[in-house]
Amino acid sequence: MPKSGLFRPHPETGTLGLLASRLFSLLCVPGPSWGTALFMNHHLHPIEVGKYRVSPVATQLDDGGFAASVSIRSGKGSATHDRVSRFSTLFDNAPAALHYATAHAMAWIGERNAAAHA
Repeated sequence: MPKSGLFRPHPETGTLGLLASRLFSLLCVPGPSWGTALFMNHHLHPIEVGKYRVSPVATQLDDGGFAASVSIRSGKGSATHDRVSRFSTLFDNAPAALHYATAHAMAWIGERNAAAHA
């Protein structure tokens, strides 16, 4: 399983990965179980990035590993759009999965902002 240090920048996101990992270290709280003792979710408090709300989640699997996912929400009311990404990479711990999901969300937002300013 890949291992990711909390304070190493993600190779694709550079300093945004570092920022995301530092936010994680300050905001990480374990989440509630979802209906079974085999699955435990770990959440970060949602992070506001411009017009986006980023909500990474690490889900503990029955083999003890962790899967990562992230919700990137924008808009309000009936114009709300929620992009959810689930990643196939498995991790040894929740912090690494949350870091990975947050870094990918920040990279996706960075791509959208770059395209808007081009």
